[in-house]
Amino acid sequence: MSELVNIIDSLEHKVAKLLQKLEQIQQTNEQLKTDLKEAQSSHDQVQNMILDWKEKYDSLKLANSMLGSNTNKTEAKLKINTLIRELDHCIGQLAE
Repeated sequence: MSELVNIIDSLEHKVAKLLQKLEQIQQTNEQLKTDLKEAQSSHDQVQNMILDWKEKYDSLKLANSMLGSNTNKTEAKLKINTLIRELDHCIGQLAE
């Protein structure tokens, strides 16, 4: 009978250890989820900053081309032509 009590005590001890490990793993999991959300938020902010800087760079490049810089003149001309076509299209729609 004492052998059966020892086995039950051993099982209770092992179950208690497993429950403790489960609790630790759940806490770690929650912390990792929080860290992941923070990292994703930071990543999104960086991506938005990159897009903003890219737009600023493109605007600056276009402005330099219009000021007489030899580089990117073709790109500036294409942009101007596109803007003129868009204006013509808008004027055409207004005339109707």
